[in-house]
Amino acid sequence: MENGIHNISPEKLNFKAIFDILKEDKKIAISAESEELIKKCRNYLDNKMKTHEGPIYGINTGFGALYNKTISKEDLGKLQKNLVMSHACGTGDEVPAEIVKLMLLLKAQSLSFGHSGVQLSTVQRLVDFFNNGVIPIVYQQGSLGASGDLSPLAHMSLPLIGYGEVYLEGKKIPSSEMLKKFGWKPLKLQSKEGLALLNGTQFMSAYGVISLLKIFRLSELADIIGAISLDAFDGRIEPFMDRLHQIRNHKGQIQTAERFRILLDGSELISRHKEHVQDPYSFRCIPQVHGASKDSINYVASVFSSEINAVTDNPTIFPDEDIIVSGGNFHGQPLALALDNLAIAAAEWGSIAERRTFQLLNGKRGLPAFLVANPGLDSGFMIPQYTAASIVSQNKQLCTPASVDTIESSQGQEDHVSMGANAATKAFRVVENLQRILAIELFNAAQALDFRKPLKSSEFIEDFIGKYRTEVPFVENDKVMYDEIKKSIEFLNHVDYELPDALMAGI
Repeated sequence: MENGIHNISPEKLNFKAIFDILKEDKKIAISAESEELIKKCRNYLDNKMKTHEGPIYGINTGFGALYNKTISKEDLGKLQKNLVMSHACGTGDEVPAEIVKLMLLLKAQSLSFGHSGVQLSTVQRLVDFFNNGVIPIVYQQGSLGASGDLSPLAHMSLPLIGYGEVYLEGKKIPSSEMLKKFGWKPLKLQSKEGLALLNGTQFMSAYGVISLLKIFRLSELADIIGAISLDAFDGRIEPFMDRLHQIRNHKGQIQTAERFRILLDGSELISRHKEHVQDPYSFRCIPQVHGASKDSINYVASVFSSEINAVTDNPTIFPDEDIIVSGGNFHGQPLALALDNLAIAAAEWGSIAERRTFQLLNGKRGLPAFLVANPGLDSGFMIPQYTAASIVSQNKQLCTPASVDTIESSQGQEDHVSMGANAATKAFRVVENLQRILAIELFNAAQALDFRKPLKSSEFIEDFIGKYRTEVPFVENDKVMYDEIKKSIEFLNHVDYELPDALMAGI
C-alpha cells in the first residue's frame, strides 16, 4: 500500500488489505511488476498465434462442447466478444454493489500474475471501473461453479465492451452512457481475453470474502453477547476454566473460554454465590459450540486466502516454458465445500444464541417471565424470540449442502460442477441472518441484565451495554418492537469496542 493506493501485484492479497480497501474506499493500481508480467504473457501469446497452426482450446476453438470447432485467425477477437455476450444469462436478484466491486478487484488480481494472456488495457479498465465507482449489474443466479462463474463474470465484463448496465453514482445507466461520460472506448478483446475474464471463481470468491469479513466480527460479537446473556442468566463461570479446555485441546474452544473469562472479569454477578449447580447447554457448552465454529471459519479463511491469490482461468499460459495448458483451475469445489462449512458454522452460532434468548424468557433465576415487570398485561419479549426461531429455522434450510450436487452441462463435456455459486449466495444469507439473531439476543440480554441492578457486570460489558442503551432503551411496557430490533441490528454494524484480550478469530 503506497500513498493510500493498493498496488495489485503477485504479492499475497490478504483479508486485512481487502477490508481496508473497501472500508476506506481506497484506490487500486497495477504494480510495475504485474504490468511487465501481463505484457510478457500477451506478447508471448500474440507471437505464438502468428505461427501456430494446431487447435488451442478457447483461443482458436469454440468453447465447452464446441471445443472441436476451429476458428480462423481473423475471427479470434470476435470469438471472445461473442463469448462475453452469449454467456451473460444471469437472472434473479442483483448482486450487492460491495460484492461486485470486490469481483472487479479479485479479477484484476487473478489476471496480474501473467498467466492469462490478457492485454494490459483490459486489466486497467477493470481498475478504472473500481476506482471510479462503476458497478456492473450482475445477477445472483446462473453460475454452476465450473467452468468458473461464467454467467456472473460475463455480466461483470459486458460493460467493458459497451454492453449491459452499470450503477454509477447510485443510478442505473446503460454501459454505453457510462463509457461516454468517462471518454472511454469499448474494449476490443483479443484472442483468449473473453475466456480469461469469464473463466474464474471471482463471484464465489467475492461472496466468500465478504461473508468472512462479516463473520470475523460476528464471531467476536457472539462471544460478547453470549457473555452478557450468561451474566444476565446468573450463569456459572466454572465451565470456562482453562484446564477443562486444555485437556480437550481444540484451539477455538480454548480461545472462547479464555475470552469469556476475560470479558466477565470483575463482574459482581458472575462471582456471586449460585444456588444452581449447572447451567443449560446453551450456556455451559458455549466454548465447545462457539469454538467449533471458530475452527471451521479458520479453515474456510485458509481456503479463500489461497483462492484470492490464484490464477483460475483456462487455458493457462506459461511463457517461460512455452506451454499453454487446458486444465481445470476454474472448478469451484474447494470453495463450495468451504462455503457449505461456513454456512453451517454461522448457523450454529445463531442456533445456540436463540436458545440462550429462549432461556432468558422462562421466568427463572429471579428474572420475570418474558422480561417485563407485568407479564400477562404485557407480552414483553415473547415474540422477538419467535422471530429469532424463525430465522434459525430458515438457516437450517439454507444449510443443505450445495457442494454435493452436480448437473451435467455442455453436452456432457462439463459433467461435474461444484455448485459453489449457490453455496456462496446461501452462505451469505446465513451470515446476514446470524447478525439478526445476535441482535435479538442482545435486545433480550440487555433487558435481563437491567433486572439485575444494582449488581453490575464487568467493566467491559457495562460499557458495551451503556453504548447500546443510548440507542435502544429499557422496555418498561409493551411497545412496537420491530424498530428496536432494527436499531439493534444497526448497532452491531457500527459499535466500536476493543476486546480486552485482543483475540481476532480468523484474521
